[in-house]
Amino acid sequence: MSATIGAPLLLTYAALVCTLLSGAVSLLAVRRHPGFLHFGSFLFLFFSGAGSIGAGGWVLLANRTVTDRFQLGLPWLDWHLRIDPLSGFFLVLLGTLVVAISLYGPSYTREFGRGAAAQPLPPLGVFTALFILGMQMMLVADDALVFMIFWEMMSLSGYFLVVYQHQHAANRHAAFLYLLLAHVGALVILLSFGVLAAFGGGLAFDLMRAAKLSPLWATIAFACAFAGFGTKAGMVPLHVWLPDAHPVAPSHISALMSGAMIKMGIYGIVRVSYDLIGSVRWEWGLVVLIIGTASSLLGVLYALMQHDLKRLLAYHSIENIGIILMGLGLSMIFIGSGHKMLGTLGLVAALYHTINHALFKGLLFLGAGAVLYRTHARDLDQMGGLIHRMPITAFLFLVGCVAISALPPFNGFVSEWLTFQTALQAPALTDGLLRTMIPIAAAMLALTGALAAACFVKAFGIAFLGKPRTRRVGRAREVPVGMLAGMGLLALLCLLLGVFPTTMIEAMAPITQLLVRDALPSATAQGWLWLTPISPQVASYSAPFVLVAIILVFGVGRLILKRGAAPARRSDAWDCGFGHLTQRMQYTSTAFSQPIRRVFRGVWKVEEHVETLADAGSIPRVTSLHYSVHTHDWAWLRCYLPIGRLVLAAANRIGFIQTGNIHTYLKFSFVTLLVFLWIVS
Repeated sequence: MSATIGAPLLLTYAALVCTLLSGAVSLLAVRRHPGFLHFGSFLFLFFSGAGSIGAGGWVLLANRTVTDRFQLGLPWLDWHLRIDPLSGFFLVLLGTLVVAISLYGPSYTREFGRGAAAQPLPPLGVFTALFILGMQMMLVADDALVFMIFWEMMSLSGYFLVVYQHQHAANRHAAFLYLLLAHVGALVILLSFGVLAAFGGGLAFDLMRAAKLSPLWATIAFACAFAGFGTKAGMVPLHVWLPDAHPVAPSHISALMSGAMIKMGIYGIVRVSYDLIGSVRWEWGLVVLIIGTASSLLGVLYALMQHDLKRLLAYHSIENIGIILMGLGLSMIFIGSGHKMLGTLGLVAALYHTINHALFKGLLFLGAGAVLYRTHARDLDQMGGLIHRMPITAFLFLVGCVAISALPPFNGFVSEWLTFQTALQAPALTDGLLRTMIPIAAAMLALTGALAAACFVKAFGIAFLGKPRTRRVGRAREVPVGMLAGMGLLALLCLLLGVFPTTMIEAMAPITQLLVRDALPSATAQGWLWLTPISPQVASYSAPFVLVAIILVFGVGRLILKRGAAPARRSDAWDCGFGHLTQRMQYTSTAFSQPIRRVFRGVWKVEEHVETLADAGSIPRVTSLHYSVHTHDWAWLRCYLPIGRLVLAAANRIGFIQTGNIHTYLKFSFVTLLVFLWIVS
């Protein structure tokens, strides 16, 4: 169903105005009432997020497509805007995270304006508003011009957010790497749009949809789009910017970048592949499946080696982008092979995991920000015992850990289960290569899930359990209520999307109808209690029953223990005869992951150092022992560093041009002019 401008677009415009007002209020806070206006900027962000949720939910649930056009800029280049179920879905995702950070941000960001290393808050508010505005406008863009303008706004404002605390060299390095790869990705996306515009006869997406592409040119357009948008999504091997940029940004920005910004890459892949090109091929799906499998497995393995909490979470974003790409790859394989219903299932699994990851990764980054807010520590080996000092934060962070580990009854389980169910339909294919590759990918996904659970046992156990490792951690206290409200909203949604998956899949039906002209009627055929993606005879899952069973098991078990057990006798823990327990006796992050590092040693370049100090007596005695281990990314060492050296070498070789002689410069200009005149003529 299509219509001209309607209420959803008006609601979107209201959200955009609120985003602009948020930035304007932050700018006014430079001179007057900084505290009041700082709070006001987040209030406008709340309204902006709510407007995005309302507009996106409206077109998604009503299965509507609304359009508009503005005469801006050149007279023959109108700005085309459109909201359809796909963009509505991503608007809901973005709006939810914006609402969460609008609750979380006022208290959290005040810390940046205090202390010796204080930073001005207005630039943070202005660039946050521009960052969100770029994503909102990009989602409603209906031509390549508007899309690329606001894609660049998102990327450039993201650069200033990453480099916000610019006094640290690591922040400047991370921001430069982020900006470099963002622009490389944008150039490749432009090539994809260029191919589609050449065959469609214009920059409007409607013209691109109507274009007739040969298989070769369709593959070229897809390859450029996949590489360009995949760079923003953080897929392997284009991921190197992500683990550097996400940890150094303010934590509420890290939640937006990991939860929303990298999903803009997924949006771009889906929009170009399924909508603008339209004729999906199974060969594309095989490439996407292989890269998704590599991203998921390598992402979780790199995460296991981290002791910086935010860097650990950043690597898990690579892992979950890999899982999303696996769902998309399976979808393309089945659609390209003529199994549209199974392809629809893979697409639903990918999109479901997209919003699931936005929720639980946003929650985890906000939780890491709460820990940083009270302890000023990101290193897991400096934490410990925080469950006693910050019990609500610990509980909410645990919800995120369970959800990202794909354990029921939370949302991460549902989308990964749907991905498995798609992969298990491989026998429906006739191609022997595909029937072999898909089970291998499914096995790698199972391994990824097990390693993810181990990683978050490490993250939660070392950060929140045991004894405090530093005095500051031992004195930590719970964060303000606004920060808890932002985390609590995302935690509640993680539970709701895990317990009521049939409702969510039914709401997503307009997206699959738009993109592949099919839906999953069997998934909700048994009512809201049972999710049956293929049929009840093949597989089914009842999340409400699982939740009730878990509550009953814990409730009955606690009741039995309380009534039947003898009174507990409390005494000191067994100390093996070495005296009182201290924080030095606890597992460190490095020690916890050491067995996995030994098993998968070839995945990283590992550098281990042991420094031993001994006294100078006749029989030397060891007085201190220091052990350190560093893991390096092979993609950086084998790919990006050689490219960097080649660029520097080429720059040095052409440095002879800079002679300082005006006559030499005039000669080069004259020769260049002659060459261009020859080309034009």
